[in-house]
Amino acid sequence: MIIPLNAIEPQTLLNIIESFILREGTDYGDEEASMEEKIAAVKIALQQGKVVLVYSELYETVNIVPAEQFQAGTQEF
Repeated sequence: MIIPLNAIEPQTLLNIIESFILREGTDYGDEEASMEEKIAAVKIALQQGKVVLVYSELYETVNIVPAEQFQAGTQEF
């Protein structure tokens, strides 16, 4: 189930984004980005619909996944 951004408190969203960044170990190229830059990039991707917040009823977790991947149903939630 996709969670609408406006259904989440700002601090909760920030916590989810920070957890995602730390867990994923995302690659930002030759230069390392600051945590603030990474958070801003994820927020933009969420606002643009490139990634979505997904709640898994099976695992009772929230994750950030690429929108195309969620729509294709290729990832277990």
